[in-house]
Parts: sequence; C-alpha cells; structure tokens
Amino acid sequence: MDDLSKKTTILFTPDLHRHLRQVAKQRGVSIGELVREACIAQYGIAGSERRLRAVREMARLELPVGTPQHMERESVADPDALLP
Repeated sequence: MDDLSKKTTILFTPDLHRHLRQVAKQRGVSIGELVREACIAQYGIAGSERRLRAVREMARLELPVGTPQHMERESVADPDALLP
C-alpha cells in the first residue's frame, strides 16, 4: 500500500460496522484496508501495477471464446424460435 498519510473519520451504523469487521476478519485485513480496497474498486483509483496484475490474471483464464459471429448467434434469439 502507498504511503498512508491522510486520515479520515467515517461513521458506520453498528450493523454495517459489525458486517465490515466480519468481512475484514475473513479476508485477514483491517477494516481500513477493506474500505481502501472498496474505494479503489468503486472510484477507479488504481495504480499501473494493480492494473497490470489484473490484466495478467485475466490472461491466465482459460475461457471458451468463439468468433464474434458465433457469439452473436448465441446471444441473439432466432425470431422463429420466439414464435409459437
């Protein structure tokens, strides 16, 4: 994580705080880290290293991908199939 030099106070409802505490514990991080990750994910402030890591992770996926024409045929219903 970058230099953490700015402090912000955030007030949560007891239920939300309890939930965040549980999620943070499950992930093995602090509530602060959980909130920072959520802010980055929501508002798109990601460094180049994080973006490169995401691209590398996506490149490792082995997903079946067809040609654009094949994908279009799968996603656009045949009009005859819609009629009774």
